[in-house]
Amino acid sequence: MGKVTGFKEFERQDENYTPVKDRVQHYKEFTVPLSEAEITKQGSRCMDCGIPFCHSGCPLGNLIPDFNHMVHQGEWQKASWLLHSTNNFPEFTGRLCPAPCEKSCVLGIIEDPVSIENIEKNIVERAFQEGWIKPQPPKTRTGKTIAVVGSGPAGLAAAQQLNRAGHTVTVFERDDEVGGLLRYGIPNFKLEKEIIDRRIAILKAEGINFETNVNVGVNYDVKNLKDFDAVVLCGGATQRRSLPTPGIEADGVVQAMDFLTQQTKVLFGKEVKDQVMATDKHVIVIGGGDTGSDCIGTSNRHGAKSVVNFEIMPKPPGHRSPTTPWPFWPLQLKTSSSHEEGVERNWLINTKEFVTDEHGKLTALKTVNVEWKMVPGERPQLIEIPGTEKTWPCDLALLALGFTGPEATIAEQLGIETDARSNYKAEYGKYQTNIPNVFTAGDMRRGQSLIVWAISEGREAARQVDLYLMGKSDLPSKDMSGDLVAL
Repeated sequence: MGKVTGFKEFERQDENYTPVKDRVQHYKEFTVPLSEAEITKQGSRCMDCGIPFCHSGCPLGNLIPDFNHMVHQGEWQKASWLLHSTNNFPEFTGRLCPAPCEKSCVLGIIEDPVSIENIEKNIVERAFQEGWIKPQPPKTRTGKTIAVVGSGPAGLAAAQQLNRAGHTVTVFERDDEVGGLLRYGIPNFKLEKEIIDRRIAILKAEGINFETNVNVGVNYDVKNLKDFDAVVLCGGATQRRSLPTPGIEADGVVQAMDFLTQQTKVLFGKEVKDQVMATDKHVIVIGGGDTGSDCIGTSNRHGAKSVVNFEIMPKPPGHRSPTTPWPFWPLQLKTSSSHEEGVERNWLINTKEFVTDEHGKLTALKTVNVEWKMVPGERPQLIEIPGTEKTWPCDLALLALGFTGPEATIAEQLGIETDARSNYKAEYGKYQTNIPNVFTAGDMRRGQSLIVWAISEGREAARQVDLYLMGKSDLPSKDMSGDLVAL
């Protein structure tokens, strides 16, 4: 694969970013693409490693050595075909995925891994530029109708696969635009919304119906779902985690997703009442994940006076930890482009109180440093360190604590069983709930997870729905070994 000696001759090169002082002035993407010649070199770094682990690390089972080799040879259209054979939306994963494929790259054992994610992004962008990505409506229709609830990556993938099988698919989205968290949960500087619109136009041309402002179980009676031959629930895990901390109801304590959603809506001319702004404020972001990073980048673009980040877990090591050896996903410090734009990061710190003035407005946070006590066979214990109490000035606290699971509305109204974590219960590989014609996939089934898992589950669920309706299916499936098989 690639050039036999490519991994010895060429070093890994990633996209550069425009200067911080420039990019924080706008909400556009700010990466500086590599030249075609350089991307070709990066493809040639893919080793002829015998047993590639990269597409096992990827939940989609992407044929990574194959499309890397096509890029090395300059066969970009073939690379696009290979990429799309397992991934419906590489323009999303090529921007947003944390790239577990790269962490399981064989070359990564001794050198920097192949820049798989960036190669993927360049393949799909070249394909759109050249006009290779065209609508593929089915030649015949089965007469079967399917409702897909939720238009995030899982719902969109399920819809496209089922439409290609010839079924008539309607996607219901409760927001005013299609895309789920891709639309309003991911800042525009990480994913420009025109990228979503470009793909949605393809899906519509293929014959998929989209209905927005339809909140199933709220303004759309679940009884109407009986009009469909099958239903696929892909609503995501949208129950936001909070803190059992005094003062949590203070004016100035805001859920991260509300903050991010408001900014994107305002950016596109949507009406937002009383937008939460970080301008000239001391901002503290509680939570060290991707959502917290997005809040940091947005706060800097608002012109925050200061931005501080709290994380209750220990600071990860700068390099792969022995506890997560190759090819596993490593416990490793991640520094995002938003972190580089300006933030004070703190680990092993716990918020004890949100301090308010006489009007209930947030003025400060009280914290204490902590440590984790590990006892074999028991849950880790959080221990406060005496004498480490501190008060931080704060006008805006953003809770980026992740999600506890999907909302219960549809499950309760349809009578769908849920698991101990409130996820909609459906066996992996089957995706069928206790109601035979109702399936579920993505975060709604497995809990908060990665975009590649959402797309993978949407694809796999679509095949199971097709089997249920037709008794057989020509839709592809990824078996447990990570290989693409036609069943």
